[in-house]
Amino acid sequence: MRRVRLSPERFRRITVVAAFLLAAIIVTGAAVRLTGSGLGCPDWPNCTAGSLTPTPAVGGHGWIEFINRMVTGLVSLAVIVAVLGAFVRAPRRRDLMWLSSGLVLGVIAQALLGALVVEKLLDPPFVMGHFLLSAVLLADAIVLVWRAGIPDGDVAPVAVAPLVHRLAVTVVMLAGAVLVSGTVVTGAGPHSGDAGNSAKVSLRATRLDLAVATVARIHGITVMVFLGVVLALLVVLARTRASRALYRRVTVLLALLVLQGGVGYLQYFNDVPPGLVAIHVAGATAVFSAAVLVLLGCRASRSPVGTVTVPFAQLQPL
Repeated sequence: MRRVRLSPERFRRITVVAAFLLAAIIVTGAAVRLTGSGLGCPDWPNCTAGSLTPTPAVGGHGWIEFINRMVTGLVSLAVIVAVLGAFVRAPRRRDLMWLSSGLVLGVIAQALLGALVVEKLLDPPFVMGHFLLSAVLLADAIVLVWRAGIPDGDVAPVAVAPLVHRLAVTVVMLAGAVLVSGTVVTGAGPHSGDAGNSAKVSLRATRLDLAVATVARIHGITVMVFLGVVLALLVVLARTRASRALYRRVTVLLALLVLQGGVGYLQYFNDVPPGLVAIHVAGATAVFSAAVLVLLGCRASRSPVGTVTVPFAQLQPL
């Protein structure tokens, strides 16, 4: 029987699909919350007692939650294919096996946490954890895509000045801090994810006992610090002989961050309408992804097709 072998190019395509779906599930999960469908399917893994699919009793909210669960199924399938692909890739690489296995473990953890979210009736800490774990999985997937594009045997060392690398690390840390503070604002805000549509509850889910204005202010300050560090990194890159590719990545991150900040203020001063919140969640996903890509851009490697990319110059003042 012929043994299955997967080329590096095909494996990388699989990782791209997995990363795309992991980003998409964050947005569809937000749609469930913003439509008040968080308990549209009051049981797990069935939608209702004795029925995998929604019954007429749960109505449209049940279908919205059910569709999100189906997207979760696609994500699960994608990461399973990714981890199997890592084991049959020729040649096999340990780094790719570890990263893809992390995705599978993360999706299993997400499923268990999702069951707790339903069981605890959308208690904010569980919902927040569900979102933040999704961000961790997305970061893992992005790194996996990047590592899958590195030629075998290439160590891809850090190829920027220490200051640039430290700023890039700080950018990712602040992107994570912005996500955490944003979930706190959401946990204290009006969008509980439940509109009394579930057979289990007739009242809205509980909220964090925090003043929305206060946590929103903390979130805004965190974003401003994040913006300042991104600007500092851009200035350092502009004053040195840095890679144009890295400069472009930081510029894209800056543009996304400015747009995201604008949407954030717009939604806050308009009583956080669901449509703007959905855009804000999608923007947060894009900003976090861009921040991870900035850090990865600090490393240099040969291109997958065998040619050599323009290396990052030793950073010296112009």
